[in-house]
Amino acid sequence: MRVLSVNLAQARSIEYRGETHQTGIFKVPTNDPAALTRMGVGGDRVCDLLNHGGVDKAVYAFAIDHYEHWRSALDKPGLGPGAFGENLTMAGLDEAAICVGDRLTVGSALLEVSQPRVPCFKLGVALGDERAPGLFTRHFHTGVYFRVLREGEVSAGDDAQISHRHPEKISVHSLFRAFYDRDYPDREALMTRARALPELAREWQGKLRTRR
Repeated sequence: MRVLSVNLAQARSIEYRGETHQTGIFKVPTNDPAALTRMGVGGDRVCDLLNHGGVDKAVYAFAIDHYEHWRSALDKPGLGPGAFGENLTMAGLDEAAICVGDRLTVGSALLEVSQPRVPCFKLGVALGDERAPGLFTRHFHTGVYFRVLREGEVSAGDDAQISHRHPEKISVHSLFRAFYDRDYPDREALMTRARALPELAREWQGKLRTRR
């Protein structure tokens, strides 16, 4: 895996269904190294602290490998790094192969997989298509949220290497699929196993406890 782009945002006001919201989803690439800290990415603005940022969602990564699908699905051939609000646009980041609790060395930082991403309406605003959140959820390729175990710096071009594989092997893709797809094989067993993972973000532990 490799970091292709490091993306940061400033706060921006948007209008949605008659209301004004502040958001940091409009991220653009930077040529400078960025600090990955326990609470987030240096220089990146997080506006909605209830739903974004914090220890379990300090860094969000999305795969460049998914971009071609979305350029076609949304008829937006110009989509480029940062379009999905990701801090890190990465090559080779496969949600079906990376698991909750896996640890990655990225630049000089050590990251741990904490949860999938659940999109909100702001993704639709950022992509200019209100269908985007629903399509994103049904596509099941969500990108990956990380917590920062060792703070450090990351730059475009840095390699990302898995330094620890969690023994439970619950992939980000399978967890998200089990949560949203009632026909997913062994759904209840997988969610039960996932609930017991201390590495899974508390938000997701709670979601799994109430999911039917």
